Amino acid sequence: MVLNTDYTPIPLHDTKLFKPLKVGNTTVEHRVVMAPLTRMRAHFPGHVPNKDWAAEYYDQRSKRKGTMIITEGVNPSEQSGGYDNAPGIWSPEQIEQWSKIFDRIHKNGSFVWPQLWVLGRQAFPDSLARDGLRYDSASDNLYMDDEMKERAIKSNNPQHGITKSEIKQYVKDYVQGAKNAVEAGADGVEIHSANSYLLNQFLDPISNHRTDEYGGSIENRARFALEVVDALIEAVGHERVGIRLSPWGRYGGMSGGSDPTLLAQYCYVVGELEKRAKLGKRIAYIHLVEPRVTDWSDEGKKVPEDDGTNDFIYSIWKGPVIRAGMFPANADAITKVVANDQTLIGAGRYFISTPDLVDRLDKGLPLNRYDRSSFYSFTAEGYIDLPTYDEAIKASS
Repeated sequence: MVLNTDYTPIPLHDTKLFKPLKVGNTTVEHRVVMAPLTRMRAHFPGHVPNKDWAAEYYDQRSKRKGTMIITEGVNPSEQSGGYDNAPGIWSPEQIEQWSKIFDRIHKNGSFVWPQLWVLGRQAFPDSLARDGLRYDSASDNLYMDDEMKERAIKSNNPQHGITKSEIKQYVKDYVQGAKNAVEAGADGVEIHSANSYLLNQFLDPISNHRTDEYGGSIENRARFALEVVDALIEAVGHERVGIRLSPWGRYGGMSGGSDPTLLAQYCYVVGELEKRAKLGKRIAYIHLVEPRVTDWSDEGKKVPEDDGTNDFIYSIWKGPVIRAGMFPANADAITKVVANDQTLIGAGRYFISTPDLVDRLDKGLPLNRYDRSSFYSFTAEGYIDLPTYDEAIKASS
């Protein structure tokens, strides 16, 4: 049975989930957002989005008119990467394929926001070494885990705390990636500052032991991320910029709720974004990972008792908020968060398994079960062969 029968679906058509909302320069017709989903289907070498499957994959999930699609993470430069089958958006061939994908999404009347993704110490140091690239983070030799340390040492590519000139180059990379995306037809871009990737590595005192103006204090640790925000606002306009944060996330060795002072870091970042908004430069949205998904490597079913809530954002930020983390099969949780009129929900695993997810939430139809083993396989299976509701019923009859 492909359908998930472990819960009772409820029609959500009459809730605020199906109320339009202005996000940047776009107006979504409902508040179910496809969250960024790493799928490892890009061609290597070249980091080109998959020419055979990617456009179909995004087309299937944008069929419901007015859907907001945030793409998988895309590296804005070669130095930003470190995974062979992750896509980039720096070369003409990459941009050409993204343009075809964006066109398919727009033909469905939906919207697309590529996520700009710089890996830092989450990258594979040996893959970077093979390609003549550094293994970067906020500080020297603060490895994510013993495996990464061993790979770095064996490949003679130790973790490198980037210099101030290298930070400036990364800012330029983000800018060029954003420009490339918008010129290819994207409605905007999302800055990935969550889930233990480079900007998050600067925000968190576990991974940032710097003593210059990018380390130490809350203000200093936020400096890099805010410089990226400001540069993208200048490059493509504030309405075309979003950012993702994971205040409670522990994935990749981040502090999350284990550090009771860390919430102040995120209140500061959000406050700085609201200050910009009050000066006429409100970015399109802030995207938050829910505390019940503290580590993406598990099913998010166990939340440490010291973790809190993302509700803090509403006392500071007055623009759209996307909240992502195990919502689709929990109608009560969806109804509760979208009662706040600023809020959209991000859906990940169930958008992989259920291409017509929005229609099913609308009508109260059961979702497809997801298969974690197929998330990162370089195959069409588990990518573009997932059934709609009608196809699933037909197959099971």
